[in-house]
Amino acid sequence: MDRSSFPHFLGITLRWKDNDVYGHVNNVEYYSFFDTVINDFLIRVGGLDIHRGEVIGLCVDSQCTFKDSLEFPGTVDAGLRAGQLGNSSVRYEIGLFREGSDEPAATGRFVHVFVGREDRRPVPVPDRIREALEGITG
Repeated sequence: MDRSSFPHFLGITLRWKDNDVYGHVNNVEYYSFFDTVINDFLIRVGGLDIHRGEVIGLCVDSQCTFKDSLEFPGTVDAGLRAGQLGNSSVRYEIGLFREGSDEPAATGRFVHVFVGREDRRPVPVPDRIREALEGITG
């Protein structure tokens, strides 16, 4: 997968604290970048109300493949696409890119199951979110 594989991007500014003692961004931060690009998209484009909405997304699976290190200072271009959209779930595919690079420093997947806020039981993907996800289906 290269940069052209992703229809949606979010620039994420790296912070000093993201680096570890080895001089590169620590692996746990990559998962934070995944969470950030996904939830920013769901809130801004899909209309997800994280504070009062009846439906929330729960992560049930995630994976990251590290290909190259990232370092502070800089910006990570987080690419996002919906690889598989089901009735109540979506598998996101993510690519993390250095500014100006066509090859990812990391790729990953992240699966959300949409559930009722109160009972935590699966529900259909809300219409507005489904429409947004259909727009980035790869």
